[in-house]
Amino acid sequence: MRVVAGLGNPGARYARTRHNVGFMVVRELANRWDVSFEIGAAALCGTVLREGKELKLVLPQMFMNLSGDAVVGLVQPPAGEDLIVVYDDLDLPPGVLRLRRDGSAGGHRGVESIIERCGSTFVRVRVGIGRPPLGMGSADYVLGEFPDDECKLWANAVERAADAVECVLTHGLQVAMNRFNAMEG
Repeated sequence: MRVVAGLGNPGARYARTRHNVGFMVVRELANRWDVSFEIGAAALCGTVLREGKELKLVLPQMFMNLSGDAVVGLVQPPAGEDLIVVYDDLDLPPGVLRLRRDGSAGGHRGVESIIERCGSTFVRVRVGIGRPPLGMGSADYVLGEFPDDECKLWANAVERAADAVECVLTHGLQVAMNRFNAMEG
């Protein structure tokens, strides 16, 4: 089974925040594929058949720093392209995507949790959210809602990130990296 996990924080309070871009991408995929989510012990999960394999869409319902607890039991062993994790990245300009396999958490607590619980070999779809303005802390920034004047930018970024996940599933990571890592927001 393959898993696409979108990282975010549960609850309406966080729904439109930068830190929930991963949730937004997985919900976009669920809409495209007409997948409904069911409540599990630690995550909302929906299952669909894609490219001849069972695929589970996952929205962890634990806070970001416990994301690995929600993902660990879903793919055994989690490896390579069977686990795709979508999340926000402060180090990329807003709307820019970067795909890769392996590597460090880069300071992202949700990715750190997944690495601790599942290992570091999985596909990462990073969606740039940019850095906070001078004088604003990172926590306040990532947990802040997108400004109304940026809604089009984020809608486009979410669509492209969903396209990137579909490309990984259909054509593999290398093709997806060649196609989406070269694009700017």
